[in-house]
Amino acid sequence: MPVSTSTVVTAHASKYLQQLCKHWSHKFAVEFTAEHGRVPFSDTAEVTFAADANALHVTLSIAEPSQLERYETVVADHLKRFAFREELHITWNT
Repeated sequence: MPVSTSTVVTAHASKYLQQLCKHWSHKFAVEFTAEHGRVPFSDTAEVTFAADANALHVTLSIAEPSQLERYETVVADHLKRFAFREELHITWNT
């Protein structure tokens, strides 16, 4: 399964993790704490989050490689929306 990761430097990682998970919990069976989150978009696509004091670590796992860029965009756009008070740099690594 193709994987893409990003480490987003921010002092508000836990806050953003929780906001994203709460947002997606209306559509998906989300699991999260203040430090870790998991959003299963489908049986073949999920995003996990890990927050520490300095960054939000994001891991996308997608069964269909052609869908990876789409999910990267969805996750990044949502994160930027919640973090509108700061400029985040989101770089994906596959």
